[in-house]
Amino acid sequence: MVYRAGPKQLVRLALLGFFAGLTACAEEEPAAREPEDVRIVPHEIGYRQEDRRIEVVGSARARQSAIIYPETSGEVTRVAFEAGDYVEEGETLAELDSEEEQLAVRLARVAVAQAEQLLERYERIEGTGAVSAAQIDQARTALDSARIELEQAQLALRKRTVRAPFSGHVGLTDIDAGVRITSTTVITRLDDRSVLTVDFAVPEEVYSQISMSDTVQARPFSGPDRSIEAEIRAIDSQIDPVQRTFAVRAAIPNTDDLLRPGMSFRVGFSIPGQSYPAIPEAAILWGGEGSYVWAVRDGQAHRVPVTIVSREQGYVLVRGELEEGSLIVDQGVQKVREGTPVTPVSDDGSPVLNATGEASQ
Repeated sequence: MVYRAGPKQLVRLALLGFFAGLTACAEEEPAAREPEDVRIVPHEIGYRQEDRRIEVVGSARARQSAIIYPETSGEVTRVAFEAGDYVEEGETLAELDSEEEQLAVRLARVAVAQAEQLLERYERIEGTGAVSAAQIDQARTALDSARIELEQAQLALRKRTVRAPFSGHVGLTDIDAGVRITSTTVITRLDDRSVLTVDFAVPEEVYSQISMSDTVQARPFSGPDRSIEAEIRAIDSQIDPVQRTFAVRAAIPNTDDLLRPGMSFRVGFSIPGQSYPAIPEAAILWGGEGSYVWAVRDGQAHRVPVTIVSREQGYVLVRGELEEGSLIVDQGVQKVREGTPVTPVSDDGSPVLNATGEASQ
């Protein structure tokens, strides 16, 4: 007797054969493979100090500067300088009429000579009874008084000559011979500009970071391409309570005499700040939560959020949990994901070795 399967039995047999085939295929498939290491070029973390740049404006003044006035009134008999001349200390700038003062000096000298002669006579006959001790004392007093009057007359005569109190360059003058002047008349201005000092204001937060003998860079507005090294000579002892700044004075050499008092200078200097990890710009990635880098830890890539602080010479200073000497992914950042095994290699593809000669992980 031949058994003929019906339609339902045929469908059932077909399904059984199909699932049996799937089971056989599954048994023949190999086990899932471990993920392969991604070859990356690492960067070793080093820390650098952030330099804060301070830029301010200052005004220059001469090392010594004075407005020259006569000490007395009188008629000018001679002006002994031209504007711009260099004069030595004590050199004559102007002279006033001095005939009366010269006569007073001569008269005082005569009085001194008479007093000296009288005292000498008294001293020769002292002890003879011809002159008393009181008379000798009076003669000595008269001589002292005559000498003081002579010094006063000589002082008055010296005041008729206006002299340079220090060496420097004289400025313009409106005084000519024959003009009558008083003690409030300006003769000229005298500046010692061999060295200029520049005063400028600095924010109070850097007060403890500036010291005497530090150097700053000064650029005159009249020649911005010229940079001059200036030495700090004085620091104010207090902070301005309104501006929250303090005054600093720096000295600028002016041996070529090209700078002038009153010039404006752009003064700049750097203040060392905190230390931060320095990483290549290409190592920074951006995601929905901000910037980050791939740190290499235990042979795997791990995402570490960072905050950019500043950029310096092709590197970026960042704030993040990155230890000095640790590795991050520099090249190959697009190939890694969280937990991806990585193999550090150099630019030429050779393994990166640690201090023991083994490949870094």
